[in-house]
Amino acid sequence: MASQTPSSTGSPAGAALVTGASGGIGSAIARSLAGKGLSVAVHANGNLKAAQALAAEIRDDGGEALAVQADVTDAAAVDAMVAQVVDRFGAIRVLVNNAGISTSAPVGGMDADMIDRELAVNVKSVVLVTQACLPHMAAGAAVVNLSSNLAYTPLPGMTLYCAAKAAVACLTQGFARELGGRGIRVNAVAPGATRTAMTAWIDDATLAAICGQTPLGRIGEPMDVAGAVAFLASPEASWITGRTLVIDGGLA
Repeated sequence: MASQTPSSTGSPAGAALVTGASGGIGSAIARSLAGKGLSVAVHANGNLKAAQALAAEIRDDGGEALAVQADVTDAAAVDAMVAQVVDRFGAIRVLVNNAGISTSAPVGGMDADMIDRELAVNVKSVVLVTQACLPHMAAGAAVVNLSSNLAYTPLPGMTLYCAAKAAVACLTQGFARELGGRGIRVNAVAPGATRTAMTAWIDDATLAAICGQTPLGRIGEPMDVAGAVAFLASPEASWITGRTLVIDGGLA
């Protein structure tokens, strides 16, 4: 595990940990939460340099940020990462479980390693990171998980990913019931097709078809998702828990 350590102190608004924040939706979420006054721990699994660059950008804009690296499927690595964040910023007010991967294979093409990896990154990590953060979260804290609109409309060849994201929605509702008594809210967002590296494979014809079927006539941008996450993490959403908000321009 490695980090880039800033010299400033944490924000009075509290700290947020965003997993998978080195690019795409995660980086947009980190920027959005920093804009709300939160100190942000920018997590990367492999691309630490990207996380460090984003943390530096946030600090240059007057915010507080720390880049951290960990394999979120490894319990010991997760515990060490969270300890680093707490040591730097104190209690965690917002956790965003954004780390994820997407693989594509028909039912006959799924091998055991693919299944294990998909479920570990998309589902196991949500459990491990939430468990590690809970001792450092108090009443008023919020967890926001990243699901997908494909959890409700599975696509052929992406069934494993869709099932993993459906599990995230289930974990969200169950965790919300368990943690409500502690004053900790747990919600999720379920984006549709969003312009990131994970959707770069979509060809022009498929993209046009998606846009044509979407009432708002376009695919999503990372900040569309980030805005919803920031809302669910904020005091303005203090009466919302156990919900998964679909963000797909009306497609579903």
